[in-house]
Amino acid sequence: MSAPYILVLYYSRSGSTNEMARQIARGVEQAGLEARLRTVPAISTECEAVAPDIPDEGALYASLDDLKHCAGLALGSPTRFGNMAAPLKYFLDGTSNLWLTGALVGKPAGVFTSTASLHGGQETTLLSMMLPLLHHGMLITGLPYSESALLETQGGGTPYGASHHAGADGKSGLDAHEVALCRALGMRLAKTAQKLEG
Repeated sequence: MSAPYILVLYYSRSGSTNEMARQIARGVEQAGLEARLRTVPAISTECEAVAPDIPDEGALYASLDDLKHCAGLALGSPTRFGNMAAPLKYFLDGTSNLWLTGALVGKPAGVFTSTASLHGGQETTLLSMMLPLLHHGMLITGLPYSESALLETQGGGTPYGASHHAGADGKSGLDAHEVALCRALGMRLAKTAQKLEG
């Protein structure tokens, strides 16, 4: 049996959600667990479009086994009209067997997102990502206000999960508060998973 790991599963187009995933992974590792970074392929309106089995760069594509065997999950997506992006939803829609077997029941999960505008649907996107996780019986770990960055942030950051304001061009990097909250979410997931495993 492999060592416990937190699956950091995300979709990213401009790179902001990818960078958030990397910071969450650092928080997981600071708490003493392995972080397994995984992404999902883009989907296409053309039925013939097929993504390669291994992406040209970045994280590998997630498998259902990655999800089934994780000790906890961080789920991330850019905002699409106040909701998660279609590729991530498409992946989650294919997890019925995990639901039928209760494979994710009782495991901790957290969510994260990046938006182009400050009020562009961060909180609704985070909530939309929680819905399938609740159906799977996962335990949602948000970000408590004991995280001082949550009170001080001028950009992203919510009690529902980590968030980032990428700007209209999607090029603004994570600020210090956003980084701190991403790492805090990773640490919280890892520590919660360790307590549950113990």
